[in-house]
Amino acid sequence: MNLPRGAVMALGVTSLAALASPCSIANAASLAPVGGPVASAEAAPDAWPARTPAQSSDPAVERRIDDLIAAMSLEQKVGQIIQADIASVTPDDVYRYHLGSVLNGGNSDPGGRYNAPAKNWLAAADAFYAASMRPNGKLPRIPVIWGSDAVHGHNNVVGATLFPHNIGLGAARNPDLIRRIGAVTAIEMRVTGLDWTFAPTLAVVRDDRWGRTYEGFGETPEIATSYAAPLIEGLQGKVGDKDWLRGPHIIATAKHFLGDGGTLGGKDQGDAQMPEAQLRDLFSPPYLPAIDAGVQSVMVSFSSWNGAKMHGNRSLLTGVMKGRWNFDGFLVGDWNGHGQVAGCTATDCAESAIAGLDMYMAPDSWKELYHTTLAHARDGTLPIARLDDAVRRILRVKIRAGLFETGKPSSRPYGGRFELLGGTEHRALARQAVRESLVLLKNAGSLLPLKPGANILVAGDGADNLTKQTGGWTLSWQGTGTKRSDFPNAQSIWEGIDAEVKAAGGSATLSVEGRYTRKPDVAIVIFGEDPYAEFQGDRPDVGYDDAKNLALLHTLKAAGIPTVSVFLSGRAMWVNPFLNASDAFVAAWLPGSEGGGVADVLFGKSDFRGKLPYSWPKASDQTAVNVGDENYDPLFAYGFGLTFADKGDLALLPETRAGVAAADPGVLFAAGKPGSARRLMLGAPGALSTNPGPELIQARGADRAAQEDSVRFRWTGAGPAVAAIVQDAPADLSRQSNGDLALELELKVDAPPSAEVSLLMGCGAGCAGGFPLRAMLVEAAKTAKWTRIAIPLRCFEKAGVDMTRVETPLSIATSGTLDLVLSSARIVSPTGTALQCKQD
Repeated sequence: MNLPRGAVMALGVTSLAALASPCSIANAASLAPVGGPVASAEAAPDAWPARTPAQSSDPAVERRIDDLIAAMSLEQKVGQIIQADIASVTPDDVYRYHLGSVLNGGNSDPGGRYNAPAKNWLAAADAFYAASMRPNGKLPRIPVIWGSDAVHGHNNVVGATLFPHNIGLGAARNPDLIRRIGAVTAIEMRVTGLDWTFAPTLAVVRDDRWGRTYEGFGETPEIATSYAAPLIEGLQGKVGDKDWLRGPHIIATAKHFLGDGGTLGGKDQGDAQMPEAQLRDLFSPPYLPAIDAGVQSVMVSFSSWNGAKMHGNRSLLTGVMKGRWNFDGFLVGDWNGHGQVAGCTATDCAESAIAGLDMYMAPDSWKELYHTTLAHARDGTLPIARLDDAVRRILRVKIRAGLFETGKPSSRPYGGRFELLGGTEHRALARQAVRESLVLLKNAGSLLPLKPGANILVAGDGADNLTKQTGGWTLSWQGTGTKRSDFPNAQSIWEGIDAEVKAAGGSATLSVEGRYTRKPDVAIVIFGEDPYAEFQGDRPDVGYDDAKNLALLHTLKAAGIPTVSVFLSGRAMWVNPFLNASDAFVAAWLPGSEGGGVADVLFGKSDFRGKLPYSWPKASDQTAVNVGDENYDPLFAYGFGLTFADKGDLALLPETRAGVAAADPGVLFAAGKPGSARRLMLGAPGALSTNPGPELIQARGADRAAQEDSVRFRWTGAGPAVAAIVQDAPADLSRQSNGDLALELELKVDAPPSAEVSLLMGCGAGCAGGFPLRAMLVEAAKTAKWTRIAIPLRCFEKAGVDMTRVETPLSIATSGTLDLVLSSARIVSPTGTALQCKQD
């Protein structure tokens, strides 16, 4: 989707001054700097199932650990329990501070490049390993381990095989497939020198508003419990085998302990308010087979239980996990999660270690945390026995994995065998996973399977869009900002369809907008959610809104063209209008790199076998509908899924949204993402998209109050470029303008503009207005603080904007360089001094 033509014309460099004249900035001085639990959270371990260790401890390993601990300095012990992010740590830091681990967060990559080549990952792994093994007096050398969120394949690395996200794998109901996926993921991680994945996610998801719903296998413990052991054995190998944790295998992590999918309202990092029996019986079952399968690390949840943060819950971390269940690996935290414990900060939290945390995930806080933790160990606040136990657990895993003997990552088995990334056999497995994950919800008149020899129209913004197809946790945390060339070993759904049709002598045409010159026999429309991940993916309800693709379906229906909808989503959603407008409807989830798997099933090479892992809502406010609930009444029940042989007709469904409050229409941008029914578009004037290349303008997540709750824009100066919030449908803001509301921005300027900057609104062809912003941004850069700017909507109206049909409520354009972080953009009653229009 492009910016309205008139507005794009207005963004041309030569027209910026003209647009600025009706409205100007009163003065730079108006830049204002911005400055109970429901039940007990104490678990009774004796009320939880007891677990006998699957293997006895190895006396030789324990003696070796004893010797290492005796030879270690206190500083070295503290370093072992701290993990730093590669964006904030160097190999020299690992050496100096004796760090036990590094990780790459969702937006951290070697050299700061989201699409860094695989060889750079291997080189970085070698560098960190070498630093950890560099001689340091008489201190023993302890190899560093590198953790990474490989949650649907080795998804941080360009060219890797990308499997369907867990929601799709849950639909497949195939434990053997899961085992093989784990094995492939482990090998591809070994290729790039990494030895530890933060997977699998064993969340039982009870409210589909949660932005991590697609990371869970389902809404009941059933699927995750059946998958835990095979997936972990695929990743780690089998306990007792010679290649357990070695050779083609890596270290796995069961996460997030505990109750992450049960928070009130589906809020990420929220509070699971429930009795202990419910926490135990609903959320803990997958962890027991995981531990029995030998999982070596367990990640602690960001969330709380009855008001108490899991990172500080001794009764669960020590009492249940280590005591009752005899887990002898180590507990790792989540991204500065220790800082949320009462009385703690990200840089000072002995309480988490005392509660049972063995390794702090301190991505950017590691250095200060190291110093405060060392001080706590010296003064006894952190008991030495607890510190030694944490170190023992970490060393035990490193010894079991053979890290002391295997040498640098590039010298280990599979290291540097880059041809295995996205290899033929690996992609074939991913394609099988796609086929088995698809769920058929409607098939009126047995439209499916299609005949590949027909004349087929392929439409929708998800058809040829690997960014959308692969979802979050793909090359970046939120999965955004990627382009086609970032997926060299992948096939879009359109490409899979086109290959299938060509092979059969048919005709396939791609038109995102659904245009055609010869009436097609059938249309396949592919659409759905844009990528997101934790926090930013949280929603107020589960209603899906997409005016453009719904209008397309209606147009095709009116023309008498049979339509197949392929819906891409990270959760079950209310899509009644789309179901009514489609003859067949496929829930394709987030299929990953192998779009050909979708084509295989649409054309009947394989039948549908996927079954819903989540109940499908019949109303947009049916956000927590789970099998077994009292008055359980979904549209499609848990376990539903048609095959070609089933009668697939569906009665007309009600299309009225339920009474959940819609998202605030005044929010243009907040919490790191555009507001409801709006999109962030970037690029050159006249050529905007959601995923442009980095040549003119770059957008990456940035932290303010929470991880990636803001976005950093960097204009390169290579040519005119725009960052814009674009409406899915025109908005009437005349009432807001008459009511003296303002466009209010909260931003921080890291590098001032080198050329004029224009702040604009667009209202269709030949309709735009705004004014220059450079002087204001220069002043903001001098403060280096968060700044609030409020511009009355009437300024834009006087500048020529038709407030009854605003299509682009915010765009920032410049031909020079500029580096700013945007925290929020809202249409509100200004909270501070608003700028005055020139005519006021």
